[in-house]
Amino acid sequence: MSGLPIATNLYFDNHFGRRGVKLLPNEFYTTGEDMVLVTVLGSCVAACIHDRTLGIGGMNHFMLPDDGDNPAAAASDSMRYGAFAMEVLINELIKMGGRRERFEAKVFGGAAVLAGMTTINIGDRNAEFVRRYLGLENIRIVAEDLQGQHPRKVAFMPATGQAMVKKLRLQQEPNVAEQEQALARQVAEARAARHARARAKEHAELFTSPAAAGAGKPRIELFGARPAARTELFGAGISMNDSAKTVKEA
Repeated sequence: MSGLPIATNLYFDNHFGRRGVKLLPNEFYTTGEDMVLVTVLGSCVAACIHDRTLGIGGMNHFMLPDDGDNPAAAASDSMRYGAFAMEVLINELIKMGGRRERFEAKVFGGAAVLAGMTTINIGDRNAEFVRRYLGLENIRIVAEDLQGQHPRKVAFMPATGQAMVKKLRLQQEPNVAEQEQALARQVAEARAARHARARAKEHAELFTSPAAAGAGKPRIELFGARPAARTELFGAGISMNDSAKTVKEA
């Protein structure tokens, strides 16, 4: 697992009376020990996966659903994205002897904790992504607590598969607000950069010479528009269609 961002913040959890690991954003942890994995979520999502036969499991914590634009990015950067974070978690559990057909998932997070986040919609996108990803992987979601407006503290016991969640006030976790604001800025900047690249590409294609495009070949242009695309409390139970309209110019 060299190079992967494994959580390293180990401590003794007095509440649960066992060793624990605190996961920060972009980290993951897998184990078969009787311990607790803990993380705090805003718009981010944590997936907790358990192999009920072997008694092993793990948790990740990702910030965005997309794959990112740079396939050569370091693993620590790629873990920001759900597609990579989910793949890493599942693969590491398989390396420990886990079987995909025995995996059960519990998923948490995806809240809109800041007023402006409803526009960017990161939490909803993360929630939709993790449901869709696990569905495609045929991994059953046995419990979820997704979306809403409150940050969450999640505790997961990999050896048993038990998970607990506690809703928090934003004032209780000032770091969450800071992380959300930083994430909103990053998403806005990345969106602006993508739009700039798209405009530059369109501009270059518009002025491409016939020779460069393949002289003598008939050229057909398409014009279209694509639209933007049970768990328990700590001590108490709680319970694209990507359609594009295209017009061909004869």
